[in-house]
Formats: sequence, structure tokens, C-alpha cells
Amino acid sequence: MNPHVTYVKTTQDGRRVEVIGGQLCLAGVPETTLLVPLSEHPNRQAIARVMPDAAYVAGRLPLTLSEAATAQGALTQEQRQFDASPSGINQRIRRALWAKAEADGVE
Repeated sequence: MNPHVTYVKTTQDGRRVEVIGGQLCLAGVPETTLLVPLSEHPNRQAIARVMPDAAYVAGRLPLTLSEAATAQGALTQEQRQFDASPSGINQRIRRALWAKAEADGVE
């Protein structure tokens, strides 16, 4: 099954930023599954100097508000669609447990 692809933007050097199969990708390579508001990013001042209209950061990618909305919508849509087979449910539980462990400080 081919994953759904949602175009977000093209970088200045011509690489496509897309949501592919629940991950934000740069030139087809997975970058992240999470968008961070610029106000919460530890390097927000440097990012704002380089891209003043940035509102979110996705991995190494600064995104404007409209680009972030497109990306977040596609990520949310992918998260809502899941494999209901026992192995698919097991995968979701495993991801949730790892997310909880990381939130608790396990690396």
C-alpha cells in the first residue's frame, strides 16, 4: 500500500518537504513526526533571524503558520488511520509506551 503524500513546501535549495505516511520528510527522508512552536524551541532567536515568518519548527525545518497547518493536518489525518489488526494495535501500544518512557526521562 502506498502511503498518502501531502506537499508542504519546497526549500530554497529545491528539496520538497512532504508528509509521507505520518512523517514529515525532507526530500523523501523522514525528518520528524512532531511540530514544535517556535516560541518553545531552544534555538528560536537564531531561527527567527534566518526566517522571520517562521511559526513552527519540524526537525531542522522552519515552517510558516500556513505550512505548519498543512503539515499538522496531514500528520493528524495519518494518525487517525491505523491498522486495526493485532500487529497494528501492538505497534501503536509500543509507540505509546516509548513516548511515555521518553517523557519520564528514559533515553
